[in-house]
Formats: sequence, structure tokens, C-alpha cells
Amino acid sequence: MKVISPRIHGYLDFLTVAIFLLAPTVLGLSQLPAMLAYVIAGVHLIVTLASDFPFGIFKLIPFTIHGWIERLVGPSLIALPFIFGFADDEIARNFYIGVGLVVIVLSFITDYQAVERDKKLANSN
Repeated sequence: MKVISPRIHGYLDFLTVAIFLLAPTVLGLSQLPAMLAYVIAGVHLIVTLASDFPFGIFKLIPFTIHGWIERLVGPSLIALPFIFGFADDEIARNFYIGVGLVVIVLSFITDYQAVERDKKLANSN
């Protein structure tokens, strides 16, 4: 069931960037988890602004590809604490696992095809 529109997804993308930017301070993340959070925030902002959907400025990445990126990012976020060796840091580990799970869920309920459908409808009229 695809209940999240591209516009709502855009708001959630900007919220995700804010969460990653605030997490190091709010949660007191140590150096590596904090640095990763800042890098992820920057990359997520770039992907959002470069995507072809209502909040994209450059529209270089089709929204369907944006979806596939997020389908890869979710599991990657869950794996980060184990790959980078901070799985013993309960707060950082739980933050990355929690955000990863949210990204996975959102990737399944976002309508990544809506932009293409709307373009086809506009071209057929």
C-alpha cells in the first residue's frame, strides 16, 4: 500500500536531514557515529535536492531511483554500527538501527511511481 506521496516524502526527507544533523548533539554521539551522521545528512540533502520530485531543485535523479537508493540505505544504516565497530555504543547503535528501520518502512509505503505517472498523464493531455 503506497500511502506516501512524493510531496509528503519530500517533507520526510528534509526531516531526515534535520534528524541526522541534530542527533550528535541531542544524543551525545561520539566521534565516529557523529561524523557519519553529518556525512549522511549531507548526502541525503544532495540526493533530495537532485531528485526529480516536488522538492528537487536539480531533478537529475529519477524519483524511482531515489526510491532504490533509499531501499539500499535503510539496511546499510542498520549495518553501520557493526561495520564501523560502534555496536557496543547502545545509543548510537539504536539510533542507526531505528532510523534504518524507519527508512525501510517508508521506502515500502512511498509511491515512487507517482512522478512518472503524472508526467505521462500530462503528456497525454
